[in-house]
Amino acid sequence: MKKSSFLLFLLIFLAILLASCVESNHSNLNTNNTLIVEDDFGYKIVIKGVPSRIVSLAPSNTEILFALGLGDKIVGVTDYCNYPPQALNKTKIGGYSTINIERVIALKPDLVVAAYGNGRETVETLRKFNITVVALNPKNVKDIERDILLLGKITGTEDNATKLVRWMEEKIEYIKKKVKGRKKVSVAHILWHDPIWVSGKNTFIDEVISIAGGCNVFDFEGWKIVSIEDLIEKNPEVIIVSSGSGMGGKRDVVYEWVVSDERLKGIDAVKNNRVYVVNADIISRPSYRIVFAIEKVAKLLHPNAFEKLVLHQSQS
Repeated sequence: MKKSSFLLFLLIFLAILLASCVESNHSNLNTNNTLIVEDDFGYKIVIKGVPSRIVSLAPSNTEILFALGLGDKIVGVTDYCNYPPQALNKTKIGGYSTINIERVIALKPDLVVAAYGNGRETVETLRKFNITVVALNPKNVKDIERDILLLGKITGTEDNATKLVRWMEEKIEYIKKKVKGRKKVSVAHILWHDPIWVSGKNTFIDEVISIAGGCNVFDFEGWKIVSIEDLIEKNPEVIIVSSGSGMGGKRDVVYEWVVSDERLKGIDAVKNNRVYVVNADIISRPSYRIVFAIEKVAKLLHPNAFEKLVLHQSQS
């Protein structure tokens, strides 16, 4: 082979090798790159390079960020961020709806991941201090998956995000197959009892019920207050109540109210001992762990459909 031909071959080989290396690492943003994304508030956000100091303003965001392998980059979380356990060791920046702006600024984040419940004013205030804020507001499982992919894109963890979403979809398909063809069970989900707050349609909890083989007895939009007469009239076969820390205090009191209030004794769910408690941390947070809530509710509604359903004890 002539020397010139050999050099040409060598250059082509090196070019192919370099291209393959670049392609295999496409999920890692170059620190000089600028990325423009749109968040759930409709804002166009400019991301300059890969974030290295991240503050999370919601428990659901914290769970997702850790799942993407970003634990070492998280420098601040809310008082209610309790999963995974490592989150408890992070600097606290206030409550979910009572964010301490000064603490957030002091942490010098190059990315803040906010949520609808933080309030638009909080998001706007942080942006006035030239802090990059991405606000999330998922309304269903698909939205949760979309936000996971968004965070993966922003933080250079696209591969992890894709794997996590694929895992969610596989688990959901498995559950759907188990309950397919079975009679829908009428369900009421009660968040609080004084007044009675319940989950309606177009909420991710309503979707949990639907995927798990149930039918929400309340057909209004969102979360609303209902009367005890409304609950009695709907006569659900199953009542699910939230228990655990969620975004606030313990909620075992809701279960005690449902099973002990004389006015509710005639409801099918109470008569047939089908009032169940599901951890608020998995059913009330729009995180990837919503899959565990679907799994849990599916077994409660259709126990015969699962010969052996293994629930992760740390998640349920």
